[in-house]
Amino acid sequence: MSKTVIDDPPSAAGGRQSGPLIVTEDTGLLDDLLRLCAAAGATPQVHHSPPPSGADRSGGWDAAPLVLVGDDAAPRVRGAARRRGVVLVGRDPDDPGVWRRAVEIGADHVLVLPDGEQWLVDRIADVAEGAGRPALTVGVIGGRGGAGASTLACALAVTSAREGRRSLLVDADPLGGGLDVLLGGESAEGLRWPAFAASRGRVGGGALEESLPELHSLRVLSWDRGDCVAVPPQAVRAVLAAARRRGGTVVVDLPRRADDGVAEVLGQLDLGLLVVPAELRAVAAAARVSAAVGPALRDLRVVVRGPYPPGLDDREVARLLGLPLAGELPAESGLLRAAENGRPPGAGGRGPLAGFCREFWERALAETGGSGA
Repeated sequence: MSKTVIDDPPSAAGGRQSGPLIVTEDTGLLDDLLRLCAAAGATPQVHHSPPPSGADRSGGWDAAPLVLVGDDAAPRVRGAARRRGVVLVGRDPDDPGVWRRAVEIGADHVLVLPDGEQWLVDRIADVAEGAGRPALTVGVIGGRGGAGASTLACALAVTSAREGRRSLLVDADPLGGGLDVLLGGESAEGLRWPAFAASRGRVGGGALEESLPELHSLRVLSWDRGDCVAVPPQAVRAVLAAARRRGGTVVVDLPRRADDGVAEVLGQLDLGLLVVPAELRAVAAAARVSAAVGPALRDLRVVVRGPYPPGLDDREVARLLGLPLAGELPAESGLLRAAENGRPPGAGGRGPLAGFCREFWERALAETGGSGA
């Protein structure tokens, strides 16, 4: 099965249009702009001259989230009220007068087609989708095999969802067996990674979210049980960017290796957590993992998992790795038994793991100044 998720259909909320306002009498230019709006999943309003301010909340000059003014219409727009989000669109890159006309109408940008088509599609899609603060995106990686990174990733996502945030869990490890299995949802309906292998350019955040399995009040992008163990890096980039545009939180379970696909994920993380059991061999292995992924991460911190042998504690592990300490994760019995009974990590809201996750989100969201809503 192969399917590419495209952009969301336009929607309106509170009487406000989701697509741009187009002002032009140039039929050729209008055809191009309508084509680009369709590619971005937006339905525009079209006028030959600026509509009266406030006269029509669904298509007025003030109400439109984005205004695309054809160069032919610039003289008719000069008297319109100044506002943000105006783009002057032309076709002649050698016309110096286009910059003067942009200043006269108060345009934020000058766009020349066809060179600027992709930029414009992205901009239209942003306003159609209501792009705001991107999701706080956290990657979790094990310092060695069996460190408990997948368990922590699931618990973080489950905790975030339980606290009322839009939450998405991404399984970036095709050889890990599938996070949907760990969450007890291997048979849940929805798309898995192989369905996005052909994705290019921009993926709609809302369309992505609706297409994924919903487990424990969060969306999960995992792997299926087929033969596909990789998707192209450009598809990884497009899918993760779409997930982040929806806001809230995104948690990524990372493999202990670095390839082009993983590099795309690392580049979009706000914070990385390296899970390290408190034992010298695990610390040595974690040092190699840190060396491999650390340069691509703006913020990598260590989570130390007990119990501790004599002479070793969480601060000493962090010191040996040269990383800031994100916290201590004490040993917790019963996690495996709970998973076998259909209760994912952190679902009960009690115990050391759930407590760690609550405290982590509180600190991380406070640091970034976001609510994670």
